[in-house]
Amino acid sequence: MNIGEVAKQSDVNSKMIRRYEELGIISKAGRSLAGYRQYSENDVHVLRFVKRARELGFSMKDIKQLISLWRNKSRPSSQVKNIAMKHIMELEKKMAEIQSMLGTLKNLAEHCHGDQRPDCPILDGLDCHK
Repeated sequence: MNIGEVAKQSDVNSKMIRRYEELGIISKAGRSLAGYRQYSENDVHVLRFVKRARELGFSMKDIKQLISLWRNKSRPSSQVKNIAMKHIMELEKKMAEIQSMLGTLKNLAEHCHGDQRPDCPILDGLDCHK
């Protein structure tokens, strides 16, 4: 298959396919006599795996490890779970940070009159010199 067909079947654009190839996430594509990249059905499968892992927010480093473990049929599932648990902790930390930001912004917006007056608690809250 050429890169366009693989992109369509995997729902990963051509630019990202080339990037994943550069990063070693997927194997280097073979080349046709005309020099076009040639991919296999397995490449489509790997790209779908990568796309799903990206949708779940895994880093490229984690995705490389997950693909390696996915390919290794004798892997201990504990290694996979460790990667997932580390990612869960990172997501929970980010979520707490976002909830804190949201609470602060809601509080500032709540105290802003939003009228013609120049005083604004939102701008005051952003001013770190006060």
